[in-house]
Amino acid sequence: MKSISIIGSGLGGLSAAIRLAHNGYNVTVYEKNSYPGGKAGSVNIDGFRFDTGPSLLTMPFVIEELFSSVNENASDYLEFNKLKNLCRYFFFDGTMLNAYSDLIKFENEIAAKTIESPGTLKKFLEYCKTIYNLTSDIFLFSDLYSAKTYTNLKAFKTLFKLPKIDSFRTLNEANRSFFKDEKLIQLFNRYATYNGSNPYKCPATLNIISHVECSLGGYYLSGGMHSLTKAMYALAIKKGVKFEFNCPIEKIIINGKKVKGIIAAGKEIPSDIVISNADVFQTYGDLLNDNTSSAAKRYLKLEPSSSALVFYWGVNINSEKLDTHNILFSKDYEKEFSELFDKKIFPEDPTVYIYISSKFSPNDAPAGKENWFVMINAPNTHTASPEKGSKPTKGARSGGADYIKQTILNRIKSFTGYDISGKIECEKIMTPQDIETQTGSFGGSIYGISSNSSNAAFLRQANASKQYRGLYFTGGSAHPGGGIPLVILSGKIAAEKIIDNN
Repeated sequence: MKSISIIGSGLGGLSAAIRLAHNGYNVTVYEKNSYPGGKAGSVNIDGFRFDTGPSLLTMPFVIEELFSSVNENASDYLEFNKLKNLCRYFFFDGTMLNAYSDLIKFENEIAAKTIESPGTLKKFLEYCKTIYNLTSDIFLFSDLYSAKTYTNLKAFKTLFKLPKIDSFRTLNEANRSFFKDEKLIQLFNRYATYNGSNPYKCPATLNIISHVECSLGGYYLSGGMHSLTKAMYALAIKKGVKFEFNCPIEKIIINGKKVKGIIAAGKEIPSDIVISNADVFQTYGDLLNDNTSSAAKRYLKLEPSSSALVFYWGVNINSEKLDTHNILFSKDYEKEFSELFDKKIFPEDPTVYIYISSKFSPNDAPAGKENWFVMINAPNTHTASPEKGSKPTKGARSGGADYIKQTILNRIKSFTGYDISGKIECEKIMTPQDIETQTGSFGGSIYGISSNSSNAAFLRQANASKQYRGLYFTGGSAHPGGGIPLVILSGKIAAEKIIDNN
């Protein structure tokens, strides 16, 4: 059996480990933390449980395929539940709009609360579906950098219909061509944040995300999102994957251009193959000590995705006005993204996201109380300018955290009527610096590089390294990108490349 060392136990690494162990490889996962899952973690505070990262599940068939590929049933490990309401949106003019999973109900909600004509949503989602149908096989489910990907009929059809993937307009420009109401434009512009990008710069191809969530559906997992990490970890153990926790990797050993193993805790560990589920920036800079190869230099020039500032609040409240997923929009969305990506400061008027898993998982909070995961978009710490801009740029570890917290509390009170300032029973803060420390994400960048250019999809790290034989990449900073289904697919693509090449 060939030996495989996997750096990091995020969902991408677990996905690859499960498939490779099932196919007879000797797989060991090395994790610097004491627990598996990477960003898809969990924390318990004074009787409140919080998912630390991903909060919404899409494309559950990707998870089902992972389990079935190793002769297991996902339903034996996980319970998928479709959301009736994808998200509750609150706007500055007082409008509250529900994005129902039932598209007829969603259209009726739009007709009742906006100036949009009936049928506009259906037309828009048909356009989004076209992009998905043309691009998903190449950009999501296959190795984008393999010639074999482009030899089938569906790939040829995509190549002949390139204008239909809408890569030359920005997301905002495309959405404005469909909608007249500023609230709907803001709502669908929001999907750029699903991979840490700017809707005023990223290509309209990202409207694929609107199709995935609105048409294919949004889901939650019984027990919270961390149940996915627990299920994949249990499956990996069952397949014979070995885990070494509290074991940070110091170096990837290279002989010439061939991987020879890793160094962990000062000890050389020979490996035929190494999979890095760590951030691509960290892999090149820290583990390979490579700042000179073409791939390393190219990656260092790319714009990182946004980060996040998260407050985990145990709240003594029963918030009937809020749903599982809630967005409290900023008044000037374009200004918010300009501050994030151009000025590189914390937004003065941030959009606030509130996720309450106790709405569907009552054990996540004591009776009559709720667990609030409250997040705003934040600049990547390696590009943030703390000496410029508004007060929040003092940083989330100094006076800036209190300023931002008060801004969020004021927004919640203004939009929902709930004054929770005296009802927060416990609190934990996750800053971009914390995200970088705990997950190895470059500057706290949640999704690796941003998609703020028309060719961004082609700039992500390939799953098989072209510079170093035997080195492979998984996770949100590699192809096909961030988000639960995509990082699981990154593990699949990497595993398939290894099996084909060995």
